[in-house]
Formats: sequence, C-alpha cells, structure tokens
Amino acid sequence: MKQQSSLKEFLYYVITNVIGMIGLSCYILADTFFVSKGLGTNGLTALNLAIPIYSFVHGSGLMIGMGGATRYSIFRGEKSEKNAQKVFVHGIYLAGILSTFFLLLGIGFTEEITRFLGADKEAFFMTQTYIKYILLFSPAFILNDILVCFVRNDGNPRFSMIAMLVGSFSNIVLDYIFIFPLNMGIFGAVFATGLAPVISICILSGHWITKKSQIHFVLTQPSFKFFSDILTLGVPSFITEVASGIVMIVFNSIILGIQGNVGVAAYGVIANLSLVVSSIFTGIAQGMQPLTSRAYGNKDKDNRKQMFRYALGTVIFVSISIYLVIFLLANPIVSIFNNEQNMKLQEIAVWGLKLYFTATPFMGFNIVLATYFSSIQRALESQVISLARGFVLMIPMAFFMSYLFTITGVWLALLVTEGMVAIIGVVLLKYSAKPVNDM
Repeated sequence: MKQQSSLKEFLYYVITNVIGMIGLSCYILADTFFVSKGLGTNGLTALNLAIPIYSFVHGSGLMIGMGGATRYSIFRGEKSEKNAQKVFVHGIYLAGILSTFFLLLGIGFTEEITRFLGADKEAFFMTQTYIKYILLFSPAFILNDILVCFVRNDGNPRFSMIAMLVGSFSNIVLDYIFIFPLNMGIFGAVFATGLAPVISICILSGHWITKKSQIHFVLTQPSFKFFSDILTLGVPSFITEVASGIVMIVFNSIILGIQGNVGVAAYGVIANLSLVVSSIFTGIAQGMQPLTSRAYGNKDKDNRKQMFRYALGTVIFVSISIYLVIFLLANPIVSIFNNEQNMKLQEIAVWGLKLYFTATPFMGFNIVLATYFSSIQRALESQVISLARGFVLMIPMAFFMSYLFTITGVWLALLVTEGMVAIIGVVLLKYSAKPVNDM
C-alpha cells in the first residue's frame, strides 16, 4: 500500500509538472512556428540567434527557483518552518538583483550582443529586436520561474501546471494576433512571449489565497548563507539552461560556416524541438525533486531511492517514445516550420532530427541524475554532470565532430557527449559518499 501511494504521488507530481514544462517550452516553439510562417527563413534565423539570450534569463530564474525550492522542501522536511520562509524571501532578493542586471543589458547593450551572436545584415534588426525585449521582460520571466518552483514544492503542482499552461496558451494566441492581423513582425512575437509570464504570475499569485499555501513573505535581513545555499543547489539548473544557449551559439557558428543561413534556420527547427524534449525530461526531474528533497529531510532513504527509480523508468519509456515519433514523422514535422518549402532546409533538418535525437535516453538520464543529486544536497556531483554535458565536453565535441564529418558530425555531437556524461554519472552514483552510494 505504501509503494502504491508513493507511485501515485510520484505520477501526480511528474505528470502535472511535465505538462506544465511542455507548456513553458512552447513559449519559444510558438514563436518559431509563427515567425517561420510570417517572416520566413530570415526571421527563423534571427529567432535562433536570439534564443540563447532567453536561455540565460530562463536559466537564472530556474537557478533561484530550483535552488530555493529544493532548500525550502528540505527545511519543511526537517520541520524548520522559519528557515523555509527565509529561503523564499532570499529568492525574491536574488530575483531583484539579476533582473536589474538583465534590464541594464537590454537598455544599453543589445547592438553589441547581436553583433557578437553573428547576425548578418539580413537578420540583424530582427535579432536585435527580439534580444532587447526578452531582456526588458526578464523580471517577469525570472519571477515566474521562481513562483512556479515554490508553488510546486509547497504541495500544489497542479496550480503550477495551470499557470504554465495558461501562460503558454496566451503566448500562442497573442503570437497569432500580433504577427498576422496586427502585422507587428518580430516585435509582435517577442511581445507575446514577454506577456506570457506576466499572465502566469497573475495566476500563481492565487496560490496565496488557497488553504495549501505555507509560503509567507516575511521581511528578513539578507544573509550570505541563504544566498549561497540557493545558488549552490540551483547552479546545475542554471548550467543546464545556459549551456543550451551557449551550445546553440557554437552550433550556429559552426553551421553558418558549413551551410549558411539556411543551415542555421534548419538547426533552429531542431534546437527548438530539442527545447521541448529537454523540458519533458526536466519536468520528470523537477516532479521528482520535491519528493526526494522531502524524503531526504525526513531521512526516509527507501522512499528517496524509490522516487529516483520511478524517474529513471519514466525516462526510458518517454525517450523511446519520443525518438520513434521523431524518426517516423521527421519530414512532416519539419514541413510545419518550412513555410517557404525550401528543399535544402527540409533535407538538412530531416536528416538532423533523425541523428540529433538519438541522444534522448542519455539526455533524460543525465537531467534526472543531476536534479537528483541536487535534491539531496549533493551539489558537487550535480554540477559535474551539468558542466560536463553543457560546456566541458559538448563544445569541444561539436568542433571535433564537425571537423571529421561536417554537418553530420554536428548532429552526432550531442549523442557522443550525452553518452560520455551518462558514463560519468553512473560512476558518480556508484562511488560517491553517502547518501547516494547505497543506490
């Protein structure tokens, strides 16, 4: 009965969180679809060049949200309610600091950022516009990420899911209205994306009037220890998101030299679908996290291990299903985003999809394992996995594989990297000091 209850709770958290994360990932996917229809290949290229900046903003929000919410759950498990409230307040403080930084970038440095990302004269204006308004809306993105994580860890994953889905749906609707009937171009796409987290925040604020809410904003003096705890546990989430942005910059640069703007546009389709796939695995990991953190705080080793096994089983099933869908439907999937029916783009993207997503089982395993380590305060192991798959191995592998096999090497770089990181993860899981060496 206890095992059935644990499985039911796991499925409740994971399913609601996966659905919500898919909705969140559709912020950019919706832009990709409507920009490809309304602005063509150059618009798609501009969007793909600008997305890494969104990854930095979103990663910052998740760093505070995941780090803070993890510590919040552990304190709740330890019955330390006062410290749990302090963690939330310190998360809000950090949000203010990082939002100020991004706002300053948006006000004064978008031209330099656009030039650094490699936009040519055909895509420069659209790229700069998208970057500018993503940065100006950064407070909303960051606060939304924080509230989503805390509300979920406060025992209300369904409310988090609803907020993310409504925000995403509003983005889709506004994308269509702004780009087509109002003819607002790339500004319409980014404006719709920026309004989505604002709408989500309005919904999430309703959590504080429900009976489930245990979070209170109590004014407290800033503490370096609380800041350090949040950032240490949240860094893996930041690395995961930022790494995806940096990898996109590197891939864009490599592909630009091999296939030009059409190749970058093709990679834009693959990269945006990858964000959705990654969000599914992140949803599984983040759905597991409140349960493993609570069990860790309660010193319930058996329950903690069981939740981790449930997550790994879910990853295996989901990754196989995803790859089968992508492999069988690659051509029609690319056609959805190829409004100009560019045959070269179609060919590059279809072949890329089939190779790129062979990495899904390893990707899912690595994301879940990094989150598991973080959820039980094993920040070092979590950071090793996140850094290896994001910077240390991925970037050199992209250059090495593209040198050997040109564009095919670019698509296979993810598989080789995630496979190597999975091996490192298994070693860490087996040989780390307790509490994880008893897996």
